[in-house]
Amino acid sequence: MSTEENKAMIRRVGEVFNKGDLAVVDEVMAADYVHHGPFGEFKGPEGFKQMVTMFRTAFPDLNMTIEDMVAEGDKVASRLTLRGTHKGEYMGIAATGKQVTVTEIVISRFAGGKEVEAWGSPDLMGMMQQLGVVPPMGQA
Repeated sequence: MSTEENKAMIRRVGEVFNKGDLAVVDEVMAADYVHHGPFGEFKGPEGFKQMVTMFRTAFPDLNMTIEDMVAEGDKVASRLTLRGTHKGEYMGIAATGKQVTVTEIVISRFAGGKEVEAWGSPDLMGMMQQLGVVPPMGQA
């Protein structure tokens, strides 16, 4: 696949987060897909669906904006902004009703026309501060 086709696949993944359309996952993720991130590894299309469901349950109005994408060879690096209102339990944190804006960098690798691996690095500290779970820097 070309770098432009790989970038188009990332846009399709954005649809999964924005619309909750889990059927897209089977179209874009390889059977042996692995997502590496701060919550551990999510494996295969079903693991990715579980991750999306976890986020959309906690943040039902979740919206992901792709700010930048850079592609070379079989990899695409994306800078994302995720926005949502905390209306369900998230990582043991009861719903706060607070809106959050979280930035994330994701590097995705493609093979055989599908995404096979991704490494995500979201700003979890910033999100926890926005949820009021962690005090802002310099405050105790």
